[in-house]
Amino acid sequence: MTTASTRPPKGRYGRSSDERADRTLKVAAVVLGTLFLGLVGYFGYHYVAQNEISAEIIKYDFTASEVQVHLEVHKDSGTSGYCTVRSQAENGAEVGRADFRFEGDATRIDEVVTLRTTSQGSTAELLGCHAD
Repeated sequence: MTTASTRPPKGRYGRSSDERADRTLKVAAVVLGTLFLGLVGYFGYHYVAQNEISAEIIKYDFTASEVQVHLEVHKDSGTSGYCTVRSQAENGAEVGRADFRFEGDATRIDEVVTLRTTSQGSTAELLGCHAD
């Protein structure tokens, strides 16, 4: 007699535990994959569609009492808002902070703004932009 003839026919006693485990893993993978895609979609929409004003610092120059900051602002047409910029001294202490407003229909604004400082600044940092 061969071993193949002593085994019961496949499916005679229901599913094996391996088949049940495989099905459970597949269901769990589909549920977790769906949740992950939903989360990525939510954050993607929030970042792209809801972000009406953003900016970046192109360059900055500093003197003893001010920092000249070249900002490039991207915003929706007709949206107004402001961007907050700060400067720090060599030791890390904040020496200046200001909000700069941007209004109008232009969607891209290239502007040099002046941030007055209490002492010599060594950096310029964009803290964020907010629409009104």
